[in-house]
Amino acid sequence: MYKINCLNPIASVGLNLLTEDYEKVDNFAEADAVLVRSAAMHNTEMPEQLLAVARAGAGVNNIPLDVCADKGIVVFNTPGANANGVKELVIAAMLLASRDIAGGIEWVKSAKNEADIAKLAEKTKKNFAGSEIMGKTLGVIGLGAIGAKVANAALSLGMEVIGYDPFLSVTGALALSRRVQVVKTLDEIYAACDYITIHVPALKDTTGMINAESIAKMKDNVVIINLARDLLVNEGDMAEALKSGKVKKYVTDFPNPVSANMEGAIVIPHLGASTEESEDNCAVMAVKQLREYLENGNIVNSVNYPNCSNGICTHAGRVTILHKNIPNMLTQFTAAFAKDGVNISEMVNKSRGEYAYTILDYDSESPATIVEDLMKIDGVIKARVIK
Repeated sequence: MYKINCLNPIASVGLNLLTEDYEKVDNFAEADAVLVRSAAMHNTEMPEQLLAVARAGAGVNNIPLDVCADKGIVVFNTPGANANGVKELVIAAMLLASRDIAGGIEWVKSAKNEADIAKLAEKTKKNFAGSEIMGKTLGVIGLGAIGAKVANAALSLGMEVIGYDPFLSVTGALALSRRVQVVKTLDEIYAACDYITIHVPALKDTTGMINAESIAKMKDNVVIINLARDLLVNEGDMAEALKSGKVKKYVTDFPNPVSANMEGAIVIPHLGASTEESEDNCAVMAVKQLREYLENGNIVNSVNYPNCSNGICTHAGRVTILHKNIPNMLTQFTAAFAKDGVNISEMVNKSRGEYAYTILDYDSESPATIVEDLMKIDGVIKARVIK
């Protein structure tokens, strides 16, 4: 029986996938696995028995990844599950920035008691006039699940699209229309685009990537859309660019005391993945990944350990080992089985940075002390008998 704790409300369509082998508990300290959305976990003491954290969403800034890795807690996310919801909001953001729809709506509210509101509207509407996005050039920074969908949708709206992603995967490339021009440098995006939308994680190299220096390379009256992470934009530099008119509009999904008071910014209350469909997709994906890891030992979409799978175990037993990525580990693992005469029939090993993961399937019953024996090996973080 696995105990599951939800730090945030998780869509029932996902929780309903849990079988009678799972118990939902309210106490985090009792949990074998955790489902989370936006709850901050950095100051949370991780229980010794905790095996996994599944984030029902893509970003994992709220989870202490290194702490979890050191404790043998595998952290999952759900890339692509909310991609369509975010894509649609990007399209809405471009339209809101191009035409003063929000300003027009506010004017109607202010004039709702005027008897001749229809005539006043005809006189006033020129104050809210804008431009169309058809024929304009959109730059998409990051061509993952969301970025590719945004690029393809913009093409359908008659825009020219330029994309940039130095880590473009084969899967990402196949999802991208051939009409998207993929460039090798960000400067090419900055120089050519009327609209720029960002879809990259907040890493050391991307934090503050939109700043005074990069904005200076952009076209005048550029529109910048950031529905990815607030840290990607230097908000002080953005405020200055809006005041000077260099940037026409800044659309962000991250309200804070700076952005909410930024003249020329359109600030949305973090609605990117806040659709019924996205929340359902994320919940289903997160629960499926948790079950695959807990029941079969396979890792899919981890952000702190390597993805590693050996399917469903068809042999007598399976042991999984989370360990440091250092020499001579596999030899020591096989020796731990060999001393008891157990033959290893299949072995899969993957590494990611300083961490690694090994799945061992064997032909006979495992020794009662196998986990204890494996944990004695220097560099082993956690070992678990799956079957």
